[in-house]
Amino acid sequence: MKTVAMLLYPDFLLLDMAGPLEVFSIANRYLDPGQRYEITTVGPDEDLTRASNGIKVQPDLTLAQADGAYDLLLVPGGPGAYTTQHEGITAWLRGTAHKARRYGSICTGAFILGHAGLLDGHRVTTHWHYTERLLKAFPKAQVGTDQIYIHDRQLITSGGVTAGIDMALSIVAEDHGRKVALDVAKVLLVIMRRQGGQAQFSPLVAAVATQASPITRVQHFILENLEQELTIERLSGLAAMSGRHFARVFTREVGMTPMEFVQSARIDRARSLLESTELPLKTVAYKSGFGSVRHMRVLFSERLGRTPTQYRQQFT
Repeated sequence: MKTVAMLLYPDFLLLDMAGPLEVFSIANRYLDPGQRYEITTVGPDEDLTRASNGIKVQPDLTLAQADGAYDLLLVPGGPGAYTTQHEGITAWLRGTAHKARRYGSICTGAFILGHAGLLDGHRVTTHWHYTERLLKAFPKAQVGTDQIYIHDRQLITSGGVTAGIDMALSIVAEDHGRKVALDVAKVLLVIMRRQGGQAQFSPLVAAVATQASPITRVQHFILENLEQELTIERLSGLAAMSGRHFARVFTREVGMTPMEFVQSARIDRARSLLESTELPLKTVAYKSGFGSVRHMRVLFSERLGRTPTQYRQQFT
């Protein structure tokens, strides 16, 4: 019997809890009694714990009753993970998580692990919208921005929301083989391994600041003129800087080179057109500044793990 514990806290995301636990529950249908998962929930106290959608859950155990010696200990995400400090929970995690054979988080539950000091020195991930925030909050962690889930030694973390199901399926496959995990995936009507990572859902270019500076002016110019030829010489001229100095300042302030920004912005423009219009690929490529469908297809495959046609199909 393998024990799985889900740690609850006020304002957690119910799907982050229910999705992975359903994977383990359904896996039990295909396992002998001695191999099954024993599922439990742990809360700060005996009171009902309210999820972010208003539903209240009664924990099986309190922190005082749970010793942490589980085969798998998980923390779901939710607004309460990154808006509130849960000192009692993080103190409990700090003292007991290492008793678990494996521990981890779904979505933004990584923030609670981070506050307990459990992300330092590990490769981790979270919901694509919060990866930069996680990196800034816990600089000793190696935050991945695209992976659906990351398994690093004793720690396993997943991307946003339904990625917790992918992570749980990978754990079932590790524990009991791919056949059992595939059977569970079929029951849930999900695929065993989805194509691409979180990048296919997240914008590659963050929102540009509104305050005027030479670099933000260039960023806005790029976003408004993607169909034009955008060279370092032209962009540095707009910023009234030499090409080398401009590239250095741009990279420092934006976190990517000017050409990486241009390329990412063009991919984002193409994605928006593919999602919301039925324009031919040739027109999408032109309006996004790629010049050709072939060039757009190559960059989509490199950055998103799928072709423009495959990307469009998932939104139609």
